[in-house]
Amino acid sequence: MHAMWSSWAPPLERSKLLSISYAGAQLGTVISLPLSGIICVYMDWTYVFYFFGIVGIIWFVLWIWLVSNTPETHKTVSHQEKEYILSSLKNQLSSQKSVPWTPMLKSLPLWAIVVAHFSYNWTFYTLLTLLPTYMKEILRFNVQENGILSAVPYFGCWLCMIMSGQAADHLRAKWNFSTVCVRKLFSLIGMIGPAVFLVAAGFIGCDYSLAVAFLTISTTLGGFCSSGFSINHLDIAPSYAGILLGITNTFATIPGMIGPVIAKSLTPENTIREWQTVFWIAAAINVFGAIFFTLFGKGEVQNWALDDHHGHRN
Repeated sequence: MHAMWSSWAPPLERSKLLSISYAGAQLGTVISLPLSGIICVYMDWTYVFYFFGIVGIIWFVLWIWLVSNTPETHKTVSHQEKEYILSSLKNQLSSQKSVPWTPMLKSLPLWAIVVAHFSYNWTFYTLLTLLPTYMKEILRFNVQENGILSAVPYFGCWLCMIMSGQAADHLRAKWNFSTVCVRKLFSLIGMIGPAVFLVAAGFIGCDYSLAVAFLTISTTLGGFCSSGFSINHLDIAPSYAGILLGITNTFATIPGMIGPVIAKSLTPENTIREWQTVFWIAAAINVFGAIFFTLFGKGEVQNWALDDHHGHRN
């Protein structure tokens, strides 16, 4: 998606466009969690895979039919809109055919995104995979309640992503906030905010209402990151945004493999104290990622990503 958006999203509309598109993942979670619970109750668990497999095939057909790589190849975009998009990106894209791997991999702003992405995903994957377990073992919800209530936090995140994207572009276009200021501000809110409420959720015991509320607020605030480090690849190297996302996402999938395993090993008895440890670890990693990105993140196109090797500020 980053590779495609690098050819489509004008700099002052990036937050809005990318947050809307990536919010689809959260909306999918909102729908799939309760729907999976309902299917399991009234049908059979195998139908969950059949249903979502068919939906994926339908989406693929629509994508092939409706989407184009660039404005130049799209059949229905007006000439005026096409010219607007191309003119807004003309000073940011590189025509180099070779990828500048060495300066790219030495770029500290890239590694700032890597650390932030890794840290954020630690909490995201831990909650995504183990929140239903927490709801069942600690809060004692049944399967159907579990599916519905586990989806509530992701609805909040979906809503936050949409709104924060609008707010980020407004701050840049109307209030003249620099790109780097917006990216760091939204990353701080989207990483430290969830850390605070995640820790708080571990200390309210079996108070169902507060537990769901704190977990919802924690996941909701994470939506701010969609206009923070999550799209910073397009700011520092729009021509190579797809490659940068591939690099950061490679590291960011590691928490998806080890985070839930570690969390599971820390909760053998599923006690509140054990879950407090899980939440503390996730919160600490989140805060570290937020601080690292704030210190080393950038908002301008890097020298190595331009033809003339002269930085360009957006």
